[in-house]
Amino acid sequence: MTQSPATTPDIPVPANRPLVGVFWMLVTGACFIGVTALVKYMGPRLPSAEAAFLRYAMGLVFVLPILRSLLATPVSKRQWGLFGMRGFFHAGGVILWFYAMTRLPIAEVTAMNYLAPIYVTVGAAIFLGEKLAARRIVAVCLGLAGAAIILRPGFREVSTGHLAMLLAAVVFAGSYLLAKVLADEARPVMIVTMLSIFVTIGLAPFAFAVWITPTPQELLILAGVAFFATAGHFTMTLAFAAAPVTVTQPVTFLQLVWATILGVVVFAEPVDIWVVLGGAVILGSVTFITWREAMLKREVTPPAHATKF
Repeated sequence: MTQSPATTPDIPVPANRPLVGVFWMLVTGACFIGVTALVKYMGPRLPSAEAAFLRYAMGLVFVLPILRSLLATPVSKRQWGLFGMRGFFHAGGVILWFYAMTRLPIAEVTAMNYLAPIYVTVGAAIFLGEKLAARRIVAVCLGLAGAAIILRPGFREVSTGHLAMLLAAVVFAGSYLLAKVLADEARPVMIVTMLSIFVTIGLAPFAFAVWITPTPQELLILAGVAFFATAGHFTMTLAFAAAPVTVTQPVTFLQLVWATILGVVVFAEPVDIWVVLGGAVILGSVTFITWREAMLKREVTPPAHATKF
């Protein structure tokens, strides 16, 4: 997991260094593919809630150096409520993502993860009052059509893994919308740190309810997941600082290509041309929406995988 995986911190206006931005986005894609590969390799022995909890608990080590300074920052009662609500949403998304990742081919999870920005666009119109122009409506419909191409209901069985991934994209979108609200009130580092803390807290009761003692190998794998997820969000921030998102966004399509190759070579998963086609349609829709928002000087739709855990 996707999100985020945590949402990417706000960054300065991008510089005009497209090649540097593309490079860091390629590194980001490699990190996120590393996350999915490790979770897939670990398998479904550990309950998804427990695996997600351990990943986030281990990830807290990356926020410890700044935790002391953040504790001195005043936080209003409303902000505590928003942090907690976002943590609840994101915790649910991470559980669903882990569940889907251990039951679906890597390429399918990667392709369906692109749906989160589509849902964010719709949610921004409903809850944040964003205008949903005709072209954005068409792009959203195309994104949903891409999901239908992947799932092909009526032509094959839609499994619980597919349903979990569909719902995960919705929940991650809710998490990102809450982050957009908080971005006007709190520092980016506070938003990211609070996400890590509240997701860990939110996952704890679900994890302990189904606890199975992890093996040393499983703990090592989850430590690797925490490392690659954190590194991926850091390099994504570097990419956005170097070039506009309209330059870096199309590069994320390569993650679907890498996921397909990884599934074939490492996990002996067959290539499903409908998954690749559907993923291309969804990402094309997201890229168009992002480009339109850049032209209109707005920033609502997150880059693909910004919502990833």
